Amino acid sequence: MEYTFASATVLLLLITDPFGNIPIFVNALKNVPAHRRPRVIVREVLIAFAILLLFMLVGERFLRMMSLTDLSLQLAGGIVLFLIALRMIFPRPDSGSLPDAGEPLIVPLAIPALAGPSALATVMLLVSQQPGRMLEWITALCVTMAVCAVVLLLADRIERWVGSRVVTAFERLMGLILVAISVEMILKGVRAFVHQF
Repeated sequence: MEYTFASATVLLLLITDPFGNIPIFVNALKNVPAHRRPRVIVREVLIAFAILLLFMLVGERFLRMMSLTDLSLQLAGGIVLFLIALRMIFPRPDSGSLPDAGEPLIVPLAIPALAGPSALATVMLLVSQQPGRMLEWITALCVTMAVCAVVLLLADRIERWVGSRVVTAFERLMGLILVAISVEMILKGVRAFVHQF
């Protein structure tokens, strides 16, 4: 499928899943003083943004260095997205629980909550399919990270306003959409593979 700015932004939002990450962030930050939480959230979002941007900029060179084709990345990305989407729809009972610790740094909030394997694969896939639209993909990533930051800064309030059940239902709905996107990616990869013969 050929991505536009809007569809790329929606795809990145589905994969970074800010609403689904609300319970993880709330739980990870419960031992952090309230006045420090916004700074920690902004810092983690910026770290995730930097990592995703790095993969976006050097991803194509990395693929060439590892002798990987766009087709293999498309199929692998589709499979990873499918598995992530299944976990969103059918979460493990302990998926929202994290060990009690002090202030989190990089792990588990920046990586893998925001910049997980599926997000890294997706930004590389966007660039490898249409490298001439790099500025568009960077803007889509900026919009995605801004939305993530706003949602996560309001995480406590959102969870109080709508309740954890609504947050869970919304996450599962996003997971269902992501399943459809991942299946489309896999089918396109299979079609391209078959046409090679």
